Amino acid sequence: MHFAEIMEQVARGFEVVGALVLVVGLIWCAVLSARVWRRAGGEHAYRTLRRSIGAVLLLGLEVLVAADLVHTVAVEPTLTNVGVLGLIVIIRTVLSFSLEIEIEGMPPWRRAAMTGAEHLAQAATFAARPPAPGEPRH
Repeated sequence: MHFAEIMEQVARGFEVVGALVLVVGLIWCAVLSARVWRRAGGEHAYRTLRRSIGAVLLLGLEVLVAADLVHTVAVEPTLTNVGVLGLIVIIRTVLSFSLEIEIEGMPPWRRAAMTGAEHLAQAATFAARPPAPGEPRH
């Protein structure tokens, strides 16, 4: 097996992992939101669902960008492919930026840096903790 073939398989592996992150993550978001619904009501469940789906999308985008990088740099490093990669990275960066603003309600430079995994951890922590005294149940 040649280097380019191995790198093609590595890129496909990243693509599979990215797709799994999205599918498993969305299922996990639904379960997480259902737990919050039972504990705190619909409004909190909706916010948890939005936040966790946004985090899963961010994490999936990061993995898919890695797949594109491996494919372009190691498999077919032509000028056309590098240009296409640049466009893909720009589009995914704009999507990630938009998702960050949607999740946090502010631009990324106005708060501490967080990754998609940190957003997921926050959503899981919120879903697992018992309701605080006096916390509204919608």
